[in-house]
Amino acid sequence: MPTDTKRVRGPELSQNPGLFACRPAGVVHATHGPRADGRQRDQVDVRPVFVRCGLVSQAKGSAYIEAGNTKLMCCVYGPRETERKDETDMKCGRLTTDMRFAPFSCPERGSWIQGSQDKDFSLMLHESLQPALCLHKYPRSQIEVNVMVLENSGSVLAHAVTCASLALADAGIEMYDLVLGCSIRQDGASYVVDPSYAEENSCSSVSGENQGGLTVAFLPSLNQISGLQSDGEMAEETLTAGVRTCIEGCYKLYPVIQQALAKAVRRAAPPPSES
Repeated sequence: MPTDTKRVRGPELSQNPGLFACRPAGVVHATHGPRADGRQRDQVDVRPVFVRCGLVSQAKGSAYIEAGNTKLMCCVYGPRETERKDETDMKCGRLTTDMRFAPFSCPERGSWIQGSQDKDFSLMLHESLQPALCLHKYPRSQIEVNVMVLENSGSVLAHAVTCASLALADAGIEMYDLVLGCSIRQDGASYVVDPSYAEENSCSSVSGENQGGLTVAFLPSLNQISGLQSDGEMAEETLTAGVRTCIEGCYKLYPVIQQALAKAVRRAAPPPSES
């Protein structure tokens, strides 16, 4: 099997040094009181978000988003001519999405080869973005969206949807609306919005009822849901309330995304001519 001689790779098996740091024994995630980062439970309390557009000059559009310790980068290429025209509708464009985790993004070092989780997230990202794009205005062409997770600290899929939507807008792709993502983690009668990595992988409820996660992709101007992903077991009333909570979280992020996009447009605009 040929080896990649251009990339200096780390050891085959390695772990984050933070795993060996001293931690108090018997840490239990309580279902009451404030969370580990100071946010409140059972409230639409999302992490502060930093967003920036146009960081990758080689791409048609790019965006970077940072929510707590979750960091993602997205690049958009195209529209360009499709490679295989026999599989593409000539009257409508084609959207391709690729989402990958950097080897150093998770507590345990991963591989550059795309795994099953990466493929599932890529499919969910495609289903969330496609309803918002005007693909009929790009016949015989394809648009490529590449998302790289630099650090996984929870709610990766939701922030990937927001980051990819911002990169598409930065690339000048015509869209019906921006797509924002928000996720919650249900733990019995309590829930947390925009959960961290530790909260996503913890289960502190004694009973196995209403245990799961929910991610919603939302178009705020059209007030429509473009994607929904749920795992675990939740009652119908709990799931409905969770969707409403995620929509409220998306509305909280909307002004931040609008402001970041407006700043990118002002930076790209030519300076006013002196007459």
